[in-house]
Amino acid sequence: MSRANGHEIQPLTGARFGGVITIEDGAAFVGAVEAAPDELPGALDDADGLLLLKGMGAISDDPELLIRLSRPFGAEVEDYAQTSNRTNLLHPHSSHIIRISNLPPMNFPSPDPPDPPRLPDGGLPVQFPQRRGWHTDQSFRRPPPDISLFYAHQPAPRDQGQTLYADGVGAYEALPGDLRNKAEKLMALHVAPFKGYGEDAVINGESPQKLTERDGPQAQPVVRLHPVTGRKALYLCEREQIDWRNGPFVGMEPGIHGDGAALLYELMTHFTQPAFTYAHHWDQGDLVIYDNRCTIHSATWFDTQMHGRVMWLTTVWGNPGPAYDGEQRSWETA
Repeated sequence: MSRANGHEIQPLTGARFGGVITIEDGAAFVGAVEAAPDELPGALDDADGLLLLKGMGAISDDPELLIRLSRPFGAEVEDYAQTSNRTNLLHPHSSHIIRISNLPPMNFPSPDPPDPPRLPDGGLPVQFPQRRGWHTDQSFRRPPPDISLFYAHQPAPRDQGQTLYADGVGAYEALPGDLRNKAEKLMALHVAPFKGYGEDAVINGESPQKLTERDGPQAQPVVRLHPVTGRKALYLCEREQIDWRNGPFVGMEPGIHGDGAALLYELMTHFTQPAFTYAHHWDQGDLVIYDNRCTIHSATWFDTQMHGRVMWLTTVWGNPGPAYDGEQRSWETA
């Protein structure tokens, strides 16, 4: 059994990847991580990019703990005042934290439930295209952030508002040979959501908005080589975070009815099979750390008329891999 910072790491129930650490004293755990800062990132790598920390409720009383816990994962905990134009999301304690919430002033809507909302056996749908909204954080930037830390300050009830995660390493390794060969050569066009470039916007005939340097579109490899583990993983979004006007793939027929669209559907259907996914039911004080270089995730519906949900997020970057060496950060103007 592996350990990190004095705590055992157990397998993540209901998943073929990931690990869970149960913590009694969140502040003391952050101190232990700072004393041995390589151990928790190493545990994340060993878990193929997904760690659940149970019992981190101390962050709600001291948001600085979330920032301190983020620092071992990369050179820079991102300042959203610089990388995002959505100032309503900034946490009052620090602009290194954003709040994802249906409450004002954030006003995030809940995702629509899938159709049908449950599987025949009563289970939660996870597979694209029944489940929509699979993405990785801020893929419309080059380089995109490496690691995200997602904290449940005020979760929805456990039977609502789950977050789904998919294992890009397992999905890549299980690709049929011909599909793997196609994926290896592909670059996908990623764009900021809700700018008129997503699949729904194109279907509905919406006019695209003018994009800034923060919005993309940016071409990203569909298969990424992890700079630490050396393992390959699928790296792909759908729906709102892919440019469906000029993409989804560089050099393929564009648009929602083109050859590129058909290939994206094939890849995403494979990527999000139940064998490669994990559905997390949130408790207050849960913290999920996920590696954007090798996982994707999707939000699920909750009743926004009855419940307020408040989640806190930090993102960290600093080691996107050699494909990005020497590049100026896309969100910074010359």
